[in-house]
This record gives sequence, structure tokens and C-alpha cells, in this order.
Amino acid sequence: MTVPLTGTGTGTPLRTSTAVVVVVALALALFSLSTVETLPVGLLPLIADDLGVSRASAGRLVTGYGMVVAVASVPLTRLVRRVPRRTLLCALLALFVLANLVSAMAPGYWILFAARVTVALTHSVFWSVIASTATALFAPEVRGRVVAGLFSGLSLASVVGVPAGTWLGQQAGWRIPFVVMSGFGFLALVAVAVLLPSRAGEEGDGTAGAEPSRRRFLVLMTATALVVCGVFTGYTYITVFLTDVTGLSRSAVAPLLLGSGFAGIAGTGLAGARVDRRPRGTMVPAVALLTATMFGLRLLGDRTFAAVCLVALLGFAMSAMTTALQSRILHVAPGSTEIASAVGSSVFNVGIAGGSLVGGLLLPTGLGVRGAVLVGGVLAVGGLAVLLSEPWVVRQGERRAAVRGGVPNMSA
Repeated sequence: MTVPLTGTGTGTPLRTSTAVVVVVALALALFSLSTVETLPVGLLPLIADDLGVSRASAGRLVTGYGMVVAVASVPLTRLVRRVPRRTLLCALLALFVLANLVSAMAPGYWILFAARVTVALTHSVFWSVIASTATALFAPEVRGRVVAGLFSGLSLASVVGVPAGTWLGQQAGWRIPFVVMSGFGFLALVAVAVLLPSRAGEEGDGTAGAEPSRRRFLVLMTATALVVCGVFTGYTYITVFLTDVTGLSRSAVAPLLLGSGFAGIAGTGLAGARVDRRPRGTMVPAVALLTATMFGLRLLGDRTFAAVCLVALLGFAMSAMTTALQSRILHVAPGSTEIASAVGSSVFNVGIAGGSLVGGLLLPTGLGVRGAVLVGGVLAVGGLAVLLSEPWVVRQGERRAAVRGGVPNMSA
């Protein structure tokens, strides 16, 4: 069985099994990148003690990574937009492999920091191009499922990657997990180099939005910034919430977060099954569920059973939203889907950083961690309202165009 290799520009068919293997390889690479992004969180004391720096300095290995991704995604993606996808992905994965080996061998803090920045730069571009590259291998009607398959790597990173990496680092030293992630990256590199067609993702359906709309895209990005900022205003400090408000022991928090990660895998799967038929109709319920969950934590977070269920729902809804978001970006991107994905990645990371900052400012005040969750819920409501305003925004744009004597076009 074959599927049309849209985007190759050659009309050469690719076997479905081969295309699936490519998607699995890209998901493995995304798993490795996402694990490496937050791996220092679990290994922070070990890294700080070994390199002779403070824990705050070790924490900047994660903060700096996120800032680089937020700032570099769009300009770097523009810079490499003419590079063939297979060449670009192989170069990015090779750089990822080498940078993680440098991290594993780093004799001091600043070399480790530089290696982390290098990985963040590869992450900036990789995240922007994998969705359009992978979906171009399949017919348009199954692209939502392809995106869900890719983003299973992201979900598994939080469920398996970071916990397993933390455990391995505690047993064998913090450097070993970076070597393992480098090995996974090498496996993905080999698969992409051998199986991905040389012109995959170029000049085809995967490089432009299915229904390009500048207004819809701006609404989507505004809503994403508010929702992600709101969620991470509370979620950044979820451990504090569960111990101080819910009354759980620290040892009980890790299994609860693991369960939330498994719920996230279910959210990714469900969103992937629905998003091809109802792209916007998948995004809105996911955001609504996130919003309701934040307020639920504020109201019922002191009850153990309710808190456990709500944290699981949070993981489920967040993964569903992330999958729906990427699919929606590919659907309404007003120009290149890769640039649109880069913008989405930047907005998402800005939301995470902004949420962490807002929550951190609220924590020492009288509002405390419950206040942070409440404010996060209010921000999420704002994001949901923006998302629901999309039809009105589009109609207003069409009316203005009609008044000026113009004809509404694809970018309206």
C-alpha cells in the first residue's frame, strides 16, 4: 500500500509503512528533545553539587533553554526555510547528538550552559518543521492523527523520559541520561537519513495552511498565550499546591504527576482521533476543560480525591489542547506552516515563562498558591473568550472589506 508523498515535488509514492516509520523516528526525536529540555529539573541537586554552583544557577539551565526557544524559533526558521527538509533535519539531529555528548562531558557550568543553548537552538527549528514535514507524507484527511502520533513523543517525555532520566541520573550520575538521549537522537538521525525522501515537505500541501486565515491565526495565538500563561501560573507550583493545600506528602506527588502524564497520553490520542473532522471543535472543548480544571483546583483542591482527579484532568486537557493547537496551526496558517509553527512555539514558551513569573510573584503574597491557581483560571477564561470570538472577528473583517469595496480573500 502506498500514500501520495505530497510535498516532494516529484510525485514519487512512499509506502505507508515507511512513512509511519519516519513519523515514529520524528516522535522519538521529539521525545528526546522534550526530555532533555526539562531533565535538569530532576537532576538539579546533582548537577549543582558536581559543578560547584548554586541550585538557582543550575535552574537557569532550564530557564535559559526556554528563553532561547521563545526568541530564536521564528528568525531561525526563516533563515533555514530554503534548506531541504531531510538535510535540515539530519543536521539538527546531528547537532543535538553532539551537544548532548558535550553536556555529558562538560567539565564546568558554562560549557554545560553553552551545550544547552545549542540544543535549544536545534529545538527551535526542529519543532517548527517536523509537523509540516510529517503531515506532507500523508493524505490531508489523516493529518490530525499524524500530529497526534508526533506529539505522543512529547507526552511520553513527561511520563517516561524525565522520571526515568532522573532515576538513571541518581543511580549512575547525572551525565548518563544525556548520553542516553544522545543515543536516541542518533537512532532518529539514521532513520530520517535513510527513509525520508530528499524533497519531503517542499512545495506541497504540507507547506501551506489548508484554509489560510490571518485573523483566525491571530485569534489562535492570542488565545494560546493567555491559556498557557494561565495554566502555568498555577501548574509551575503544583507540587507546592499539592503539599500545602491538598496535604499530600512529597512522596505522593511524583506518582500523581505520573498519572497525570498517562492521562495526557489519552488526551493526545482522543484529540488526534477528533481533530481531522473538527479542528476548531477539538480546540475549544480542550481549552474549556483546562479553564474549568483551574477553577476546580481553587475550589476543591483541599480535598484529596478531587485534587487527584483534577490534576489528571489537567494533564489530559493540556495534551489534548497541544495536539489540537498544532493541527489548527497547520489548518489556518496564513503563509508557511513552518513559520506559523515557529510562531506557535514562541508563543507557547512565552506563555510558560509568563505563567511561571506571574505565579512566582503571587506565591509570597497573601494570595499564595491558591491565589496563583485562581489568577491562572481567570487568564484561561480570557483565552477561552478570545477563542470563542473567532467567528465574530472573521465576520467583522469580512464586513470591513466589503465596506471598502474589497472582496474577502483567503487571508481575511
